[in-house]
Amino acid sequence: MKYNSLLLIFGISLFFVFEACSQTPKKMEKDKNPTKPSIVKTDEEWRKILSPEAYHVLREKGTERPYVNEYDDHFEAGMYVCAACQAPLFESKAKYNSGCGWPAFYDAIDKSKINEISDFSHGMRRVEVTCKACDGHLGHIFPDGPKPTGMRYCINSVSIKFIPQEKKN
Repeated sequence: MKYNSLLLIFGISLFFVFEACSQTPKKMEKDKNPTKPSIVKTDEEWRKILSPEAYHVLREKGTERPYVNEYDDHFEAGMYVCAACQAPLFESKAKYNSGCGWPAFYDAIDKSKINEISDFSHGMRRVEVTCKACDGHLGHIFPDGPKPTGMRYCINSVSIKFIPQEKKN
């Protein structure tokens, strides 16, 4: 009887330890009830305007290969927009070299332009970033970025397009 009581106490203790350890850090608990996208197209329409790789990432929540994508080592002044709908998402001044193999930003232009959604796929607990206008998958956000936000928006190059800053005369 004493042994069963100890096992029960041990089991309950383990439950609370694992539950506490599996909690997402407070600054990552975003899951802001995403709104319905304002730009809605059929799969056929998306396939006509996106490359196969862009369709896979933006519409099927895929991931492009690290280190061999267009914007990982790209640091010109300008803005990054959604590749599917051209909604403004990130500015080059918030871009940094995280070493992760994908473009990384420490902040979005306007948080109201993106959704941050809990993602439990692939046996991990992450926060997915999508374009609020078209619901395109952009990448994920992690709490290991630089100041001032401490966040790293790890974004697929194929899900964004760069618009260079206009040169002033």
